[in-house]
Amino acid sequence: MSSDEITLLKQKVGTLEQEAAGNNAGEPIFIGNYLLARLEQLRVTHMFGVPGDFNLGFLDLVEDHKTIEWVGNCNELNAAYAADGYARVKWRSIGVLLTTFGVGELSAINGLAGAFSEHVPILHIVGVPSTMQLKTKPMLHHTLGDGRFDAYEKAAQQFTVAQAHLMSKETVAAEIDRALVACVTSARPVYLTLPTDLVYMSIPSGRLLAPLPVTPPPNDKDTQEFVLNEILALVKEAQGDAVILVDACAIRHHVIEETRELVERSGFPVFSAPMGKGTVWEGHDRYGGIYVGSLTPEAIKERVEKAKLIISIGGLRSDFNTGNFTYSIPTMRTVELHSDHTLVRFAHYPGLAMKTLLPALTARLAPLQPGASQLPVPHFTAPIPDDPTPTITHDWLWPRVGAFFRPHDVLVAETGTSSFGILDVPLPKGATFVSQILWGSIGWTVGSTLGAALAARDLGLGRTILFIGDGSLQLTVQEISTMIRSGLKPILFVLNNSGYTIERHLHGRERKYNDIANWKWTELLSVFQGHANPTGKSYTVHTKSELSALLDDSAFASASEIQLVEIMMDKFDAPRALRRQAELSGKSNAYVPVGQPA
Repeated sequence: MSSDEITLLKQKVGTLEQEAAGNNAGEPIFIGNYLLARLEQLRVTHMFGVPGDFNLGFLDLVEDHKTIEWVGNCNELNAAYAADGYARVKWRSIGVLLTTFGVGELSAINGLAGAFSEHVPILHIVGVPSTMQLKTKPMLHHTLGDGRFDAYEKAAQQFTVAQAHLMSKETVAAEIDRALVACVTSARPVYLTLPTDLVYMSIPSGRLLAPLPVTPPPNDKDTQEFVLNEILALVKEAQGDAVILVDACAIRHHVIEETRELVERSGFPVFSAPMGKGTVWEGHDRYGGIYVGSLTPEAIKERVEKAKLIISIGGLRSDFNTGNFTYSIPTMRTVELHSDHTLVRFAHYPGLAMKTLLPALTARLAPLQPGASQLPVPHFTAPIPDDPTPTITHDWLWPRVGAFFRPHDVLVAETGTSSFGILDVPLPKGATFVSQILWGSIGWTVGSTLGAALAARDLGLGRTILFIGDGSLQLTVQEISTMIRSGLKPILFVLNNSGYTIERHLHGRERKYNDIANWKWTELLSVFQGHANPTGKSYTVHTKSELSALLDDSAFASASEIQLVEIMMDKFDAPRALRRQAELSGKSNAYVPVGQPA
């Protein structure tokens, strides 16, 4: 019996025990504590957010909780970003965000939309007025003044997969459970309102005896057997010339281990889309690099596109993830495995989930390993260019910092030059890559780094390293203060290129709207801490030799305290992949009237 089958069996037994005892069994528990107990069962150790008068009573319970720590943020948007980063790194758990009614929850909505877009599980708890006020609708502060108390929940419906509007003690436990199950199983945000008068209302705790049913149901055996036979027939038809392409949802829907086992036991070449980077160790002898359509280096592009069969795992075909939709992979040569369906060429099998299908597929493909392991794979490397000029360029920067990375580092790359630049750099074994390629909200990585660093500390991972441009950092910079207050020690690389370089390459190369006010970046760490014993060090590097000397310094590399490195760069310089992407995007967007030169 597999571990998944054992888990499902335990869940069924727990449910039967609960039903036998009745939902009214167990010692009384505050509704607020019931919610916290469920979060504890889901391995949540940190909750992000901002206090507000409608969530203060619940916050007392949070602050007094033995295992869940409150992380107060500078604003709700940053808190949502932090919950997102936490959930990405601690992928067996979820992110949790707490805001107040109206003004707080709306401030967070961009962060939740990004999490929805990129399949990140976040529970958004909103402290709301009492149940009586929700029914009578007085003109309270934080309302629109017109009695529409449901306006914010209607907004949240667009960016969450489930909403729980708690109003009755009789149904509150079931509603909490329903929302949490939806959050975990769909890997997307959910929305839960907690009225002030329900927080300390007591309900039976009996439901807590049964674990939440968060394991996907098993696939239909007959359908799975048929599909496995179909895939094996396609592999044989391709004379074994198959490659594996991993993408974002392999990470988000928890099939990292299953994917790695498939690669190990089958021996087929494996490549990654940008959003799947880090799923497979990039030093593995069967790993060939990043495939991103027409932006791909020729050796990788040719190997993927000429394969007779592509086995895609967790594909998410957005523009920046596919080189502006330039995949050259015919459907007739494609098998796609997803969290809730499978595609074999043009045939669609709803409900056939990759979580259960992958181990069975691995068992079928394992006997082909002797032949598959002989298929050629490009060697994925990023040698440091031999460039004697002193100026730090993107072509030199990313291979150089790649040599600085260590196993189990958590690497966070901001939308723009950083997220494109790091793609061509192999990551060490056990490293975690965090980026927001689909939603692309600039400034997201600052809050995300906070959450990622807390999760990394929980899990005993390595250093947390952020790469961000000066323009993006100005949007969310204050969350550095929360990092310091939380005792975190990330390395923050700030690329000072005088504004929005990615926008310059898209349009408006010399326009003032792509410029920003320059800040004294190396003074930020002192600004964001007011205590008598300041922590952290800051550096500015202008040349290749200065940056190399810093990266080679053992004290710096040890990351024993928070550190900020300002890297001076030309405002028009950009990584190879970004230059190509901007060219393709420019052709798609009508930035100027027809016939007028760009």
